[in-house]
Amino acid sequence: MIRLAIIGTNWITRRFVDAALACGQYRLSAVYSRRLEQAADFAAPYGAVHCFDSLDALACSPEVDAVYIASPNALHCAQTLLMLRHGKHVICEKPLASTHAEAQRAFDCARANGVVLFEAFKTAYLPNFDVIRSALPRLGRLRKAFLNYCQYSSRYPRYLNGENPNTFNPAFSNGSIMDIGFYCLASGVALFGEPQRVSAEAVLLDSGVDAHGHVAMRYPGLEVLLFHSKVSDSALPSEIQGEEGSLVIEHLSQCQRVTLIPRGGVAQEIGVVQRENTMEYEAQAFARLIREGRVAHAGVARALSTARLLDEIRRQTGVVFPADRA
Repeated sequence: MIRLAIIGTNWITRRFVDAALACGQYRLSAVYSRRLEQAADFAAPYGAVHCFDSLDALACSPEVDAVYIASPNALHCAQTLLMLRHGKHVICEKPLASTHAEAQRAFDCARANGVVLFEAFKTAYLPNFDVIRSALPRLGRLRKAFLNYCQYSSRYPRYLNGENPNTFNPAFSNGSIMDIGFYCLASGVALFGEPQRVSAEAVLLDSGVDAHGHVAMRYPGLEVLLFHSKVSDSALPSEIQGEEGSLVIEHLSQCQRVTLIPRGGVAQEIGVVQRENTMEYEAQAFARLIREGRVAHAGVARALSTARLLDEIRRQTGVVFPADRA
């Protein structure tokens, strides 16, 4: 049984803990929060666990095998490095780091310490993502893809009222492409590899982060277009087009429904029924890597490629983080 600790006590952390426990391969051993009472409140429904308000104490704890990190993006790298250096396996929420240099440093540290570092990009581990990947040859020569994720942020009204929530604050390495746009970008890399070139445009907020934008990823004979927004909703699905047909994907981050439409043929639902908490699949994948001692795994190359592209997209759109100056 993997003894799991968590950093962060927000809704996504609880979602992951529930997913991990449902796998039957973890038990919650420790909770970290800057406020000890907040850690205790989070831990209470899960029974007796250790609570920390010191990251150093958590890193040194002999009661912890692995750590799930769901803090603000700008804190990911430092917290990840601390845990890795103390021999803890780490599953860190996407994006793993603020920059490619940070991501490379983290993976180098994991390798040096013989522990697993895993970017929690859940989409890549969904059964329906495997369905999509397996169905691509049925489309013939691939020509175009539209990967779309636009969702009005619940924190945007606070920003409009003069506040500066983390979601729209460059000090926390945030913004649209780093949040929901990440699903489009990382899915593109997972399905088609790293592009020959990328071009990006975005509309920036006064805070300095992107409110929405689009990205074109260019491959030989194939164009992949990404659309992302934190200030508007979209009801449109994503689509991959080939010369012999297309795939339509409902809600890209969850891959809720996958439809194959052969050229001139009848649409077929080819997706499978997935678990309600789709984070269970990435939790299982992380546990499997720990059991097998696989420090080098497929997610490493994808995470580094995605981080490299995020750097370039932000360079083109003018989004600057404190980590860029480090």
